[in-house]
Amino acid sequence: MTAPLAPPEPLDDFDCRTLTLLGKTRPVYVMGEGPAVIVMAEMPGIYFHVAQFARRVRDAGFTVWMPHLFGTPGRPPSILYGVGSMARACISAEFRAFAANRSSPVVDWLRALAAHAHPLCGGKGVGAIGMCFTGNFALSMMLEPAMLAPVLSQPSLPMFRKGGMHIEPEELKQVRERMQNEDLTVLAYRFEGDPFCRAERFAAYEQALGDRFQGRVLPDSAAAKGTPMPPHSVVTMHLIDEEGEPTRQAVDEILAFFGKRLK
Repeated sequence: MTAPLAPPEPLDDFDCRTLTLLGKTRPVYVMGEGPAVIVMAEMPGIYFHVAQFARRVRDAGFTVWMPHLFGTPGRPPSILYGVGSMARACISAEFRAFAANRSSPVVDWLRALAAHAHPLCGGKGVGAIGMCFTGNFALSMMLEPAMLAPVLSQPSLPMFRKGGMHIEPEELKQVRERMQNEDLTVLAYRFEGDPFCRAERFAAYEQALGDRFQGRVLPDSAAAKGTPMPPHSVVTMHLIDEEGEPTRQAVDEILAFFGKRLK
């Protein structure tokens, strides 16, 4: 199947800024007012449903910072495009897609983005949500003092290691100590039968972080139908945006979490 899975997304309502941090230049799509929240797209990149989620964050009273990490911004997702985007990311030096107990180098840039955004946007600190390929990154970003509200949506790295954690052991230790000392938590979401984010991964994070890790497991029946993918993308492609639906409740909980920590 090669047909698009969502409409094109022009991103015209975002302010596309070119930011150079740590010697690396990237486009970042920015919108809104209020404390900063970094939205990291899932594969294959910034597409319609990711942008729609970013607008929900904006409407809740935050400034969205959405960096372009892979893919073509605004391009409709399709199976072939997704496979190509994934393949290019997997061989990129900025990602260590198959490595357990390692952190992707791109996380350093994302921490710098959080430090850049906080004084510009105010509030108590910065929030971040990663999805799928970027799902683990928000936890590693906790080494940046401005980061206060990490959300992991279907964290899928390391690939093919169902119980692996995509973070350096020493970084994980520092994150755990910080969360304990500052009374912080991390929210995480997955569908029960997700083949890319397995129960073993959540169990590993629970063992490492204790009650600082607040994992939410949604039934597969709560996922929107009509896509060729199994239930996976909690707040984007598989979201059922209706009152009382588990995926809508997840979005509401995430926005309330950002509000509690950042405002």
